[in-house]
Amino acid sequence: MDLALLINDYTEQHRDHGWPRQRMLHECLRSAIRNGTLAAGARLAASRALAEELGVARNTVLYAYEQLASEGFVVTDRRGTVVAALAAERKPTRRAAAVQHAGLSQRVRNLRAVPGPVDRMGAFVPGVPALEQFPMALWRRMMERALRRITVEQLNYGEAAGEPQLREAIADHLRASRGVVCEAAQVFITDGTQSSLDICMHALADIGDTMWIENPGYGGALAAARGAGLAVSGIDVDDDGMSPMAEDWLLRPPRLIYTTPSHQYPVGSVLSLRRRLALIESARAAGALIIEDDYDSEFRHDGAPLHAMQGLAADAPVVYLGTFSKTMFPSLRIGFVVVPASLADAFLQMREQSSARGRVAEQLALAEFLRSGQFALHLRRMRRLYRQRRDALVAALRQHLGSVATVHGGTAGMHLSLRFNDAAVDDEAIVAQALERGIAVNALSAHDTQGDSGWKGLMLGYAQVPAEQMEGLVKQLAALVHLAAYAANCSKTFKTPYPPARRTSGRSRR
Repeated sequence: MDLALLINDYTEQHRDHGWPRQRMLHECLRSAIRNGTLAAGARLAASRALAEELGVARNTVLYAYEQLASEGFVVTDRRGTVVAALAAERKPTRRAAAVQHAGLSQRVRNLRAVPGPVDRMGAFVPGVPALEQFPMALWRRMMERALRRITVEQLNYGEAAGEPQLREAIADHLRASRGVVCEAAQVFITDGTQSSLDICMHALADIGDTMWIENPGYGGALAAARGAGLAVSGIDVDDDGMSPMAEDWLLRPPRLIYTTPSHQYPVGSVLSLRRRLALIESARAAGALIIEDDYDSEFRHDGAPLHAMQGLAADAPVVYLGTFSKTMFPSLRIGFVVVPASLADAFLQMREQSSARGRVAEQLALAEFLRSGQFALHLRRMRRLYRQRRDALVAALRQHLGSVATVHGGTAGMHLSLRFNDAAVDDEAIVAQALERGIAVNALSAHDTQGDSGWKGLMLGYAQVPAEQMEGLVKQLAALVHLAAYAANCSKTFKTPYPPARRTSGRSRR
C-alpha cells in the first residue's frame, strides 16, 4: 500500500509537535486506522519498502509497526502487517445535515425516496428472480469461451450500439417470442432499464415537454423524467391498465407516454387490446411516442402469450424497452432499446457521442446464450417454477386475507398486488412493521406518481420464495393487515358523529 502521501500530509499538519520520526510515523498510522482511512484488512507496506520510500531508517518503521501491534491496531502474519478489525471512529461533521443538498440541482432535490426495500433479498421483494436457479456453471463456460474469442481489437472501446452478434440475437428473439417488428440496426444495448429510460428521456423530448406515466407507476421512470426536466402527468390505472380520458389528450397532450402494458408496475394489470390499439392511434395523431417497458413479459402464467404493442400496428410510434435483469440476473446490467426504423440513424449518432462502450465478453456470452437455445430453456424452467410459487401465494392470500383484500395482477411476471378493500388502511405502516419481521413488501400508495391513485395495498414479489414457505409468511403478513384493518375501522367508527337529536314542538302528532 502506498502511504507516502498520507504520511507526508500528517507530518505537515503536526510538524509543530516536534515529535521524532518514529513517533510521528506511529501517530500517523494510528490516527489513520482509528478514523477508517486505513480499513480493516488493509495490508501495510513492508518495513523495508516503506523505509526506502520515506527516506528513513528501517528501525523507524519497525518501531511504529511494533507499537501498533502492541496496541492491537495491526496484526502480523507471514505475508506482512495487516490492519486489525477495529471499529473506525468516523465522526460526522457538524455541518453535514445542514449542507446535504448544497451543490445539487433542483431536479435531484425533488427526487423522492425509493419505495420499499428494493435492494434486499428475501420474502416478497419485487423484481428479483430466483437467483439460485440460474445455470451459473453453464454461464461461466460461456464467459470463458467469450474471453478466449476476444481479439486485440475488441479490447479497444466497443461498438456504440452494442456488439453486433448480440443485437442480431436479440432482434431474432424478439421477432419470434414477442411479435416485435425490428431489425438488428434498431436494437441498442444499454446498461439496463434505468439506463434505457435516461437515454430515451434525453433523446426523445425537450425540457418542459409533457410525459404521461401510469398512476400508480414505476418510480424509475418518474425519476428519469424529472431528471430530464420533463413535465410529468399521471394517468390513472384500473383493472385494464392505463386509462387516459379524452380531456387528457386535449388539456395536457404528451410528447412521451410511458407504459408497462404486459404487466403494469406495480398493480399488475394487463392493458387490454382495445386500449393498446387506441393508445397507438391516439399517440400517432398527437405526434407522441410510446415507451413500452416490457420488463417481465416473458413470464406469462395464464392465457395465451401477449404481443408487444410495438408490433400491433405498422410503423407504430413505439420505443420498446427490454432487460435481462429479470430473466437472468440483475448484476448482468444488460438491457436494450428498440427504436422505430426512422429514428435508428439519429439514435446511433447520439450513442456514438455519449455511450459507455465495453463489456464485450458479457455481450458475446449473452449472444451465445440466446443463440444456443439455453435462454429459451431457462425461461421455460422459470415459468414453471414461478407459476407454482404464484399459485401457492394466491391460495394463501385468498385464505388468510380474502376478507379484507383482493389479489390483482397474478397472470404474469414475478409479482402481484394485494389491494385493500378499505382505502383507510395504512399500507406504508404495514410495510415498516413487516420489515421488522424480515418480510419485505412495497406499499402500493408509495408508487403514486401524481396525487392519490386510490390504490392502497401491497406489492409482493414471489420469484424468490419457495412455494412451501408461502403459507407461513402470508400468515405473518395477514396478522399485520388484519390488525391495521381493524384499527382503521375503529378510527372511522369513533370519528362518526352521533346523529343530532330530533327536536319536537311539544305537541304529539296525530
